[in-house]
Amino acid sequence: MLSFTEENYLKAIYHLSEAGTLPVLTNDLADSMKTKAASATDMVKKLAAKKLISYQKYYGANLTSKGKSDALMVIRKHRLWETFLVEKLGFTWDEVHEVAEQLEHIQSMTLIEKLDSFLGFPKTDPHGHPIPDALGKIKEMKQVHLSEFPVRKKCVVRAVKNGSPSFLQYLSKIGIRIGVMLNIVDKIDFDGSLEISIDHKKKIFISKEAAENLLVTE
Repeated sequence: MLSFTEENYLKAIYHLSEAGTLPVLTNDLADSMKTKAASATDMVKKLAAKKLISYQKYYGANLTSKGKSDALMVIRKHRLWETFLVEKLGFTWDEVHEVAEQLEHIQSMTLIEKLDSFLGFPKTDPHGHPIPDALGKIKEMKQVHLSEFPVRKKCVVRAVKNGSPSFLQYLSKIGIRIGVMLNIVDKIDFDGSLEISIDHKKKIFISKEAAENLLVTE
């Protein structure tokens, strides 16, 4: 059984490595975990001893197949709990991350499978992120950043890249949510900001930064 801290490190390595495809430097891991580089290095060595990661000094850490599987199980629990909190308990999407951070460490897989069934086997969480299945398989959807989408074409918001409460609150305030239809009316050359319409009604301007943190499909 892994400790909470070990699970959090595996999850962080998974995200920083872009789903396990790139090595993760200990300095980047320390920044993500908000700790000192020496502490991150100690944990990396501990995870390597458990054969959850492979590690070479100056090169970085890679998840092993077991480490990736464990990371995906933590992510699965986190995203299922976020879905439960929003759909069944009335939390808003900007409120659930910290609570799900606590719930994701529950060890009973029977509870998690019953939770999945109770929710109707959701494929994505409230932020549009895919939920790994019981086997740890994750189905990624081909998405592009709103900032890269052509002008005068309709698109649907599928996910948010930035899950910070302040960004999610901003989106709620301007009427953008998962599943909403957008149309890029104009791109402003000066600063990269966009004029968009929301569900063929409301027209607003959003910054380039905001557009880069919205993932859309046609």
